[in-house]
Amino acid sequence: MQVPTRRFGRTEIQIPILSCGGMRYQQSWERKETDKVEADNQKNLENTLKRSLELGINHIETAHGYGTSEYQIGKLLPKLDRESYILQSKIQPHADIEDFQRDFEDSMSCLKVDHLDLMGVHGINNQERLDWTIRKGGCLERAQEWKKQGRIKHIGFSTHGSTDIIIKAIETGEFDYVNLHWYYFMQKNHPAIEAAKKHDMGVFIISPSDKGGKLYEPPPALSELCEPFSPMMFNDLFCLQNPLVHTISLGAARPSDFDEHLKIIPHLDDTQTIAEIANKIDRRIKDKLGEQWAKNWDKGLPETLQTPGQINTYDILRFYNLATALDMNAYGIMRYALLGQKDHWFPGEKANKIPEQELLAALPNHHDPQGVIKGLKTAHQLFENKS
Repeated sequence: MQVPTRRFGRTEIQIPILSCGGMRYQQSWERKETDKVEADNQKNLENTLKRSLELGINHIETAHGYGTSEYQIGKLLPKLDRESYILQSKIQPHADIEDFQRDFEDSMSCLKVDHLDLMGVHGINNQERLDWTIRKGGCLERAQEWKKQGRIKHIGFSTHGSTDIIIKAIETGEFDYVNLHWYYFMQKNHPAIEAAKKHDMGVFIISPSDKGGKLYEPPPALSELCEPFSPMMFNDLFCLQNPLVHTISLGAARPSDFDEHLKIIPHLDDTQTIAEIANKIDRRIKDKLGEQWAKNWDKGLPETLQTPGQINTYDILRFYNLATALDMNAYGIMRYALLGQKDHWFPGEKANKIPEQELLAALPNHHDPQGVIKGLKTAHQLFENKS
């Protein structure tokens, strides 16, 4: 079964609708631990990539920041026809352009290729990192030099940032594609996808099965609602039935990880079943949380860094909603644990120290400020120290 392709925006690349993301099959998250790569791990990685290519999933996506991933992929790539795959890697922006150059050269050395088809500025997650990228003499200018040299073909960016930051980067008009988060259980970035369409950019959805809900280990309640599909299939189809989306990342860790995703191919045009499943899930959420809350919980929330205590109210309440309505506690525990690290990848604080009066004052446009406080407190009780 060959995976269909779509035009990846103005790159004109025919990209498979399923991409082989490279952040789950590597030996280590420590880039320098190449000497610790075990033969069995390397064999598994290579078998995963070979199966991907056999299926027509010829888009291999990785990053300088994915530990030993590039090094391990680079042990296989020289054995393959360079025209048989589309290679994307990503380099984080730096204030010092020479650090950006150093990381790029390191990536190219590890991958053992003379060019990248797609090079993404990795993690334009806030204004500072956007500034490092687009300012005069910044990372984007250096990437454009590599493009003139033939070392990269197309320049894009990846992001965990707010919708406003994503749209700012898109509206520069300088990027050919974007890697972003958007899936059934987190749809707030749709305006960014629409902005990308205006600039004819390729749209790649990051981690719909893992960050999109830990859907490879769904709770029974969600599995029942998604019948006749699995939750992972439902989410894949939800994403790909949006014509503005071109490819979604699978993050395969072993050759068998493609199997469930391949089941969607005969159902790509079955919009009626996906709409029916979405309606069932929406109904369950409204029944459990109340219609007013279900419709309006995210309206009137300040941005995380403008919230008293810098509490990440949007994500914490989202996790609370999913756990309360759909028993998605394991997903909430996994994602909640990443907050409170003062990290641009996972911004904001947990709800362990809520400045209640200040937060209530910051919610004049929310329909239920007391409900926000209650949801945050409940979420902390549900998710903290439960992993």
